[in-house]
Amino acid sequence: MKKHVMLRLGKYLLQYKWFVMLVAVLSIASNLLNLVGPMLSGYAVDAVKPGQGAVDFGTVFYYAAWMAGLYAGASLLTYLLTAVMLHITRKVVYAMRRDVFARLMELPAGYFDTRQVGDIISRISYDIDTVNTSLSSDLITLLSSAITVIGSFVMMLLISPVLVLVFVVTVPASLLLTKKLTGITRPLFRARSRELGELNGFIEEKMTGQKTLKAYGQEENTIGKFQEKNTEAVNAYYHADYMGSMVGPSVNLINNISLTLVTVFGSLQYLKGAISLGNISSFVLYSRKFSGPINEAANIISDFQSALAAAERIFRLLDEAPEKPDLPEAEILQEAQGDVDIKDVSFGYTPDKEILHHVSLHAPRGKLVAIVGPTGAGKTTLINLLMRFYDVNQGEIRVDGREIRSLTRDSLRRSYAMVLQDTWLFYGTIAENISYGSETASREDVVRAAKAARIHDYIMSLPKGYDTILSDDGTNISKGQKQMLTIARAMLLDAHMLILDEATSNVDTRTELQIQEAMRNLMRDKTCFVIAHRLSTIRNADLILVVRDGDIIEMGTHESLLEKKGFYHQLYRAQFE
Repeated sequence: MKKHVMLRLGKYLLQYKWFVMLVAVLSIASNLLNLVGPMLSGYAVDAVKPGQGAVDFGTVFYYAAWMAGLYAGASLLTYLLTAVMLHITRKVVYAMRRDVFARLMELPAGYFDTRQVGDIISRISYDIDTVNTSLSSDLITLLSSAITVIGSFVMMLLISPVLVLVFVVTVPASLLLTKKLTGITRPLFRARSRELGELNGFIEEKMTGQKTLKAYGQEENTIGKFQEKNTEAVNAYYHADYMGSMVGPSVNLINNISLTLVTVFGSLQYLKGAISLGNISSFVLYSRKFSGPINEAANIISDFQSALAAAERIFRLLDEAPEKPDLPEAEILQEAQGDVDIKDVSFGYTPDKEILHHVSLHAPRGKLVAIVGPTGAGKTTLINLLMRFYDVNQGEIRVDGREIRSLTRDSLRRSYAMVLQDTWLFYGTIAENISYGSETASREDVVRAAKAARIHDYIMSLPKGYDTILSDDGTNISKGQKQMLTIARAMLLDAHMLILDEATSNVDTRTELQIQEAMRNLMRDKTCFVIAHRLSTIRNADLILVVRDGDIIEMGTHESLLEKKGFYHQLYRAQFE
């Protein structure tokens, strides 16, 4: 899995291969300049003749000047390297976040029904930011470390192959220890990302339901649950960082042992006259450059493991199966007449639990069809199938005589205007929210729809009228006003069928009757599906379907169903008597 994740990250980087090549060139150049410094330092040391009282200051200053110039050049190249790498990571993170959001738009409704919103947000924000941090810093460090280690090793071989034998023992020990510890830390960082996603989901859920939480006096209980989630997240962080922090010091210990051995054996070599003092000085500096990057790489390995765990969560989302594509021969539904047939439809969200059982009905063009029944009966499920948020398990649904699976989803859904009980408004002006589904709507069209929805007078009472900015999800207006705005949005949409799922539950009865009258005028010759619990609002429906336990148990007009004295009659009496 680790290799797979790294390869996919590599594909993102290779989209900008010329910049990556520039990074490689700058990294090699800057590290080579840094690698020349210890050699010049050795030459400067050898310019001093111990015991002879002679110091060639000209030679010392000559090599010192070269060292200063080379190190200054290396610093400049490192600055350019960092700037180019930041440019690459900005591009990569932009592309990654773009791809994640695009995939979210392609996923079926069922994906969001079974996932916490906070966890999804965590992936597109925290996880991608974690990858960004790692790419912009850790990747440069690892690349520079690799070049420095190889270059230092070559220079040490040129100076004294005998002293290099010290690293034959210490380097494998460092690699084995690092591999062992990273094998332990990898699942811990994976668990850390998961726990943070669950914590974000919990917080998002409780912040959304803040009023309900306070109304039921659940503050203390919620704090207790948050403490549990917070403890789990903190513990996951602790365990991952604790094990990750062991890598650097452990490798550093081995590197310090190697430096000690180099000092001891180097002194012996000097006493035998096999190596000069300047070469020992250069070898020690190269050994630090050799072991330093290994230690540094070990220190950042924990951050890199965290980035890989975050990237794994991102790629898991990108690998989620999108909504099934339309059939190759799928047709575009144009100018739908609104004649809807549901024939012997059975459906369940999971294979082991069927919600609808052999449901059949015919909704003629331009008729108002009301769907009533107790909670959990399958009313909303029926609407989900009409919109093809889900496909039926058995049977078929036809619009104008054509099976909806033979139509493109986009054209089918555009043929419906939909108003849900859970209103959704976005940050923007009132006019923008009303015209959301109609890109070509003029201000006159928006005003006409608002008047039909009986919300025009309220809008005009606001200081900026239709240009009033709505805050996040319209929290600066009442629920009833929010619902009337969404109804105006549906009225403005040039759709041939209308779905109302408890769409007037947040307005008073008088306003509701006015909206229904206006809506019937607006939707004349168009098919309407209405889910309603307040039976008084559907007395004039052309057809009422009574759904219970996934079956249509009664069907007819308001008067005919009351005359049957069946389940609808019981519901009606329960509300009014």
